[in-house]
Amino acid sequence: MARLRLAGLRDWARRLKNDVLALWLAARDRRTPWAPKAIAVAVVAYALSPIDLIPDVIPVLGYLDDLLILPLGIWLAVRLMPAALMAGFRAQAEGMAHPVSRAGLVMVLLTWAALLAGGVWWWAG
Repeated sequence: MARLRLAGLRDWARRLKNDVLALWLAARDRRTPWAPKAIAVAVVAYALSPIDLIPDVIPVLGYLDDLLILPLGIWLAVRLMPAALMAGFRAQAEGMAHPVSRAGLVMVLLTWAALLAGGVWWWAG
């Protein structure tokens, strides 16, 4: 029973990774409508960023983005994407190497800088 659950989780994680790569392709394709493209850009930039917005060393919250926020963003982007396009992107993403997003790194660093600046402003004010 536990093996079946573990195998199911592995399959889910593999599909999720493939969907991130498919969304990366979708974000770069001009056929993708603007709404799913905007969501795909944000999700992919964050998913492929070399650092997390919430570091995993923070108990519970550190894994919240990996277990909840990221899958919800992927689900929304996939849901808004035309089915035929998404099927093509998924097929293209099969066996593709994992890219790294410098834009995601910049997004995470700018978010932390804004939070830090806001905290300093609040503390000093």
